Parts: sequence; structure tokens; C-alpha cells
Amino acid sequence: MPDEQKQTPPVPQDQSSRREVFGKLGLGCMLAAGAGSLAFGYEFLSPNVLYEPSPITNAGKPDQYPVGSVTTNAEAGIYIVHGPEGFYALSATCTHLGCRTAWAPELGLIACPCHGSRFNQAGVKVAGPAPNPLPWLRVSISDEGDLIVDRSAVVPPRQFLRT
Repeated sequence: MPDEQKQTPPVPQDQSSRREVFGKLGLGCMLAAGAGSLAFGYEFLSPNVLYEPSPITNAGKPDQYPVGSVTTNAEAGIYIVHGPEGFYALSATCTHLGCRTAWAPELGLIACPCHGSRFNQAGVKVAGPAPNPLPWLRVSISDEGDLIVDRSAVVPPRQFLRT
């Protein structure tokens, strides 16, 4: 046969050519990349806000705390102490590794269940690996006569609220 030319076979109507398949595949990849870029762009531009509860806690009326009592407020993570000098509040978070401490009335101590730190009623470390005493928190009286504890305001020890 003279001058035989290779001819590509005709593509049946119900099938796509190789070029069309790769074209559609490339278009699909570009659409997927565009959709991913839009999703990450939206996440980047949306506000990243952390909603935390207020650090100010209403601890109720002062007359509900008898003199010499240590009351745990588990929700707020504080101890409200009514000593002979007045009211004060301590953080219930251990200064060692941030564990939640517990009041042990039989021992008269605040104890950390994680690593054995012990604090007296004034928050001073008496045993264990804690490097610092429990911080004292600001206590005040509201206009309605309630005790208000500001967990974000650390005050020097021995600052009592006298009522």
C-alpha cells in the first residue's frame, strides 16, 4: 500500500477522547483548589474570638459565711475565707502545675490532689512542690451588699475586706 497514513480511529459518540478526559480532570482539580482557597480565606477573615466567662464572681451576702469558715466556690475556682480580720479570697488553682485544689476541713489545709502540695488557710505553702503560695484575689462589696470577687486582680496577702 502506497503512502499509508495512520489515521486515528474515530471516537464513538458515547465516549470522550483522551484530551477531553484530561481537560475535565484538570478543570475539576482547579475547582477543588479554588473551593479550598475560598474556605481557608473565609476562615482567615472571620473573627477568631474566645468567649470566656467574666472573671468577676458574685459570692452572695457576707452574712452567709460564718467567722472562721472556708467556703469553696467550684464554679469560679476560688475559696472565700471569713477570718477574724475580715473576708479574703484565694485562687483554688495550685501554683505547681495548675491543678484544682480542695479544702480538707479535717486537716485545716488546702490540698492539691495531683502532686501533694499543701497550703494553710491563708494560702501559704506548707508542703509539696508548689513554688508559690495561692494568690489572694480582690474582694469588694457591691451596691446590693454582695461579696464580689475579681479573679483577674491579684492583691498582696493580708488585704482583708472588713464589713
